[in-house]
Amino acid sequence: MTIAPVPNDVIYTVGLYGWRKRCLYFLLLLFLVTMIVNLALTVWIIKVMNLSTVRDSALVLRSERNVTLNVRNSQGHLTGQLTGRTLWKAQCRRLEVRSRADGQPLFSADADEIRIGTRTFTVTGSEGAVFRHSVETPLIQSSASEELKLESPTRTLTMGAPRGVEVTSAHGALTVGGRKDLQLQSTEGEIILDAATVRLASLPLGVFAPEPPGRASPPPPPAGQATYEVCVCPSGKLYLSPAASSSTCQAVSNICLWS
Repeated sequence: MTIAPVPNDVIYTVGLYGWRKRCLYFLLLLFLVTMIVNLALTVWIIKVMNLSTVRDSALVLRSERNVTLNVRNSQGHLTGQLTGRTLWKAQCRRLEVRSRADGQPLFSADADEIRIGTRTFTVTGSEGAVFRHSVETPLIQSSASEELKLESPTRTLTMGAPRGVEVTSAHGALTVGGRKDLQLQSTEGEIILDAATVRLASLPLGVFAPEPPGRASPPPPPAGQATYEVCVCPSGKLYLSPAASSSTCQAVSNICLWS
C-alpha cells in the first residue's frame, strides 16, 4: 500500500499566532493584575473596618461626621432609622432592648407607653427623677444605704389607691412635716394612733382663768408644775392646762378664744 504525499497548500496549522496570541497573553495578564488588585483591596478593607470571621467579635462603625443606619421593607419604604454624631436618635414604630441571657425585654418604647422590664430601676442623678405627669407603680423603694424622698417643690404631692396607701419604715423613724397645716382626714373610718408612747410636742400652754362668781373654781396648780392635762377647745384645738385635783380645762381659755 502506497501513501501519496499531501501538498503543502492542503496542510492547516492549529494554534494562535501573530496578533491573536499577543492579545490573549495581554488579556490573561490583565486578568491576573485585576485579581491581585481585588485581593489587596479586600485585605485592606478588612483591616481598616476591623472585620472578622469570628462571630463573637464586635462590629465597629467609624465615621468622622455622622453614622446612619436605615431599615427598609420589601417595598423599599423606610421603617427604621438610627442616626447620630454626638446625640443618637432612633426613629421607628417600637424600640426594644432585650436581655442577652434569656431574651426578655429590658426596655421598650412606642408612641403610647414606655416599659422598663428590669428587676430594679435605679436613678443615679443628683436631682433624682422628674415626672411631669402621673406615675403608676406597685413599689417605690430606695437602696439599702440611701434615703427615699418624694418631693413636689412648687405644687402638691398626691398619693392615692382604691384599697389604701401604706407608708412603712421598717428600721427607722417616719417623719411627716409641713410648713403649714397637716391634715389627717377619714371620711368613713377612724384615725388610730397605736404606739407605746404618744407624744404631742409643742402644744400651747393655756392660762388658767378663775370661774365667774357662783361657780366653783378648781384649786390653783401647785408651784413647780410638772403634770398637765390635754384639753380640747370647741373648735377641736388641743392645748395644755396645769393638772390639779379636778379638771382645769376651760372653754373660755385664752387658747380657745383666739383659735
